[in-house]
Amino acid sequence: MEIVTLGYLVYDLTGSPILLGVVDTGFAIPLLALSLFGGAIADRVDRRRLIQFGQGATALIVGFIAIDIAAGTVNWIHIFIAAIVEGSVFALMMPARQAIIPRLVGTEQLNNALALSSSATGATTLIAPSLAGVLYAYVGPAGVYFLIAGLTFAALVFSSLLPRIEPMAASIRGNVLADISDGLRYIRRHTILMVLLGLGLSSALLSWPFRMLIPVFIVDVYHRGPESMGLMVGVLGGGALIGSLIVASLGQWKRGALLIGGGLLSGAALLVVAAIPVYFVAVGIMVLFGVGNSVRWSLNQALLMENVEDVYMGRVVSVFTMSWGLLPLGVLPAGIAAEFIGAPATVAILGALMLAISGILLITQRGLRQAQ
Repeated sequence: MEIVTLGYLVYDLTGSPILLGVVDTGFAIPLLALSLFGGAIADRVDRRRLIQFGQGATALIVGFIAIDIAAGTVNWIHIFIAAIVEGSVFALMMPARQAIIPRLVGTEQLNNALALSSSATGATTLIAPSLAGVLYAYVGPAGVYFLIAGLTFAALVFSSLLPRIEPMAASIRGNVLADISDGLRYIRRHTILMVLLGLGLSSALLSWPFRMLIPVFIVDVYHRGPESMGLMVGVLGGGALIGSLIVASLGQWKRGALLIGGGLLSGAALLVVAAIPVYFVAVGIMVLFGVGNSVRWSLNQALLMENVEDVYMGRVVSVFTMSWGLLPLGVLPAGIAAEFIGAPATVAILGALMLAISGILLITQRGLRQAQ
């Protein structure tokens, strides 16, 4: 809901794809700067408590923006500052959110657990964006932000039902910086981790900018309103749900090949959206784009976590999270490109790059291609 509301609000206030990219950059920079610290902390403390801290802080930040909008004082700079603070909280919380899963279910059920988690996300993504688009049109962005704040606080209450996840004894050290350095050396010693983390980075750089450009497509290409954006993002969530169910149903079958295939499917979907400027064609293609993204996301995480010892889990996952801090390398240039050559041409370039990288992996990474 926040992705839809923030994107449309910023573009409504500024009319600039560049400033839309700047605001997204504000969220991404702390992920780059603080995620490694979040991972080291996740390996040293009760992961449930760290998650709850992040949820409470996020509820306060979103509530502030809601009040700012309701008071009529909001501008893109306020949203930019809030994005920086929210990104900082996310960087400290997200490694714990991911690293807690193997401890809850065990490695044998990890693949299905991540698929189930992705299915839940897909289900909410199917409903929430459409709801946000309709609410934005009828009650305004302030009402949507108040609702988001309430739901985030509810998440804080529900997470209290999780068990305590105490750190492994070997994770407790005296120096956080030494822990981070040790984690990075651990990653360098394992080639498969390097490949999977690099794949996660490329996926983020090439798929996320399209999500940020959806408001530009809705307004400038399709000439529609916020409810149309909600439907488009909602269908994307439906595709993600389908992809998650596919991953869960196939279990351990050819997961490496499916991971690469997800990138090929997502890249092809972007090329079709760029080539055919028709709203309902784009809505249909969002199913395929969502399937490809979900397959890549679920399988990338599952293969990554299965190859990591729990004592390093938070730190390795933090590098995966940190890749989202590099989003300005994709989002901001994409915003600038959309300003000068148009959103369709920009998305065509993103799709072509995604196809090229997936094709290279298919040809050169035999170990990943054959991973079960």
